[in-house]
Amino acid sequence: MLIVRATKKLRDRVGGQSLKEGDEPTTVLGQWYATALFWQPQVALLVNEPTLLPVLMPLAPAATLLIRFPDHLATVLAAHGVQETFINEEARRMKRGNRVGKTANRSVVGIMNEFSHLAEAYRGRTEAPDLLEMALRLAATPCSPLNRRHVSPDRELHAHLSRAQG
Repeated sequence: MLIVRATKKLRDRVGGQSLKEGDEPTTVLGQWYATALFWQPQVALLVNEPTLLPVLMPLAPAATLLIRFPDHLATVLAAHGVQETFINEEARRMKRGNRVGKTANRSVVGIMNEFSHLAEAYRGRTEAPDLLEMALRLAATPCSPLNRRHVSPDRELHAHLSRAQG
């Protein structure tokens, strides 16, 4: 099951089943945090809680965001050199269902805000930015919560997957 903890503005637009007490993700990557970037066209920024890996994708139509997310994540993971077998299994687990809840980890919300500002700067004046390229660039950003581990989300992703495959 995919669990996304979203900002209120995004939760109101996405809808979906609410996170209930005891709901746990069935994915190796765990929970995701999400917010909306009110660009033209609007974009969703999702950040993985354990690795801080960012994924950018079109927000519209918002009602299908969580259904479309596994395919966008697959593209990002492939660009990071993750094995196809892992990508397919993670997508399969996400497609079993999803839940949306309130944000709960202030550290991840802080990183999501930093990524939002950086993405705005990277976007510049471009009307149609390359969201994959931007996500890869954000993933190479040093993040203070990762300083004692692997410094950036791209490195933390590979370390997390190595531990999970143990």
